[in-house]
Amino acid sequence: MGVERPRRVFALGGGGFSAEREDILLNDYLLSLAPSGRSTRVCFVGTATGDTPEYRERFQTAFGSARCVPSELTLFDRTVHDFEAFLGEQDIVYVGGGSTVNLLAIWRAHGFDTAIREAYERGVVMSGVSAGMNCWFEASITDSFALDQLAPLPDGLGLIAGSACPHYDGEEQRRPTYRAAVAAGFLAGYAAEDCVGLLFENGRLREAVSSRPASRAYRLGLRDGAVIEDELPTRYLGD
Repeated sequence: MGVERPRRVFALGGGGFSAEREDILLNDYLLSLAPSGRSTRVCFVGTATGDTPEYRERFQTAFGSARCVPSELTLFDRTVHDFEAFLGEQDIVYVGGGSTVNLLAIWRAHGFDTAIREAYERGVVMSGVSAGMNCWFEASITDSFALDQLAPLPDGLGLIAGSACPHYDGEEQRRPTYRAAVAAGFLAGYAAEDCVGLLFENGRLREAVSSRPASRAYRLGLRDGAVIEDELPTRYLGD
């Protein structure tokens, strides 16, 4: 009988796979979450940007190393027919940024949301950046409706309870928009600055990590009618 794997989500507020040292630190941390004993199998899902070739090429450059077995799952030009079997072969699923609203709609139209839930329950590590952070929560702050206008989205897969806000320091209106939404009764939750990742294990926050010394994560909620923004201990991954 195999060892039961924890249910993990590694949600990134910003950054992503590139040649920058900051991103390499986050990539290495993500790979460390996979089971040992074989080359880690990482699947990229780029639905949120329409499976653009440029984004997929960046993924292949970042994860096409000797210790990784990279793959892709596209829905705009679908080639995988059995989602459950395909995801069952993976150690990590990495969801790219883009439109959270479009991602969720397309996943549900194809039934991919159900397959993702089943893979998560079996211990496949779920991860992603920006929209790939938002999708795992019950709700989020997104620019899916207009690139120059942020809005609360009371919709998500709900693998993690509460709401999410990525790019907390990278976009000027992220913090005030999220705080105003929570003040108005939006779900409490988590904010992550660029280059910060939140690791959840079995639905609970295990730790926040960062590839920049000063970057942070926060937990937001209401207390006596006022928005409380608690800074979370954030471990720097560098030297």
